[in-house]
Amino acid sequence: MARIIINLALRRLYFYKSTNFVKSYPVAIGKPSTPTPTGDWKIIAKIKHPGGILGTRWLGLDIPNGSYGIHGTPHPWTIGTAASLGCIRMYNHDIEELFPQVSIGTSVKIISSWEGSDTPPEMDLIAKPPSIPGSNQNSRTYIIKHGDTLWDISRRFNVNLNDLIQINNIPNPDLIHVGQKIIIPG
Repeated sequence: MARIIINLALRRLYFYKSTNFVKSYPVAIGKPSTPTPTGDWKIIAKIKHPGGILGTRWLGLDIPNGSYGIHGTPHPWTIGTAASLGCIRMYNHDIEELFPQVSIGTSVKIISSWEGSDTPPEMDLIAKPPSIPGSNQNSRTYIIKHGDTLWDISRRFNVNLNDLIQINNIPNPDLIHVGQKIIIPG
């Protein structure tokens, strides 16, 4: 069965099939005035083309006291920020990829961060960069700044562009955002 973990501090959604990590996605979370509720939830609704602010897909959650969900957005520049009314926003192309892989009843765990405890064993693949040629313990992180492109970053750090895309699991190199953390292979 599929499951989802959302780390609010990292603004990332982690997708698993059974115990196998599949992929992570950047997300937008709730504003400080309307925070995303932490806890253990389940997907209770799936809607294609909900329209408006919900983008192209909606995965409704069983969070009480409101209508919370994981959904697309017509405002892709908000991904990676705290901008929503408590929902989890994804790029439309990402929610379209995730949508058919989850079903009603899929568990969704929303955590504030990994801090204060050891990284859970099932998170090992998330905590460490995947192994690719040229990646080692000398890998480091870089935070995307205004005007950065992956092509510029690959030249600046003298790394292969394809390795940069692969190690960071970036489906569309044109859709990076300010504040996004990426791994620079060492």
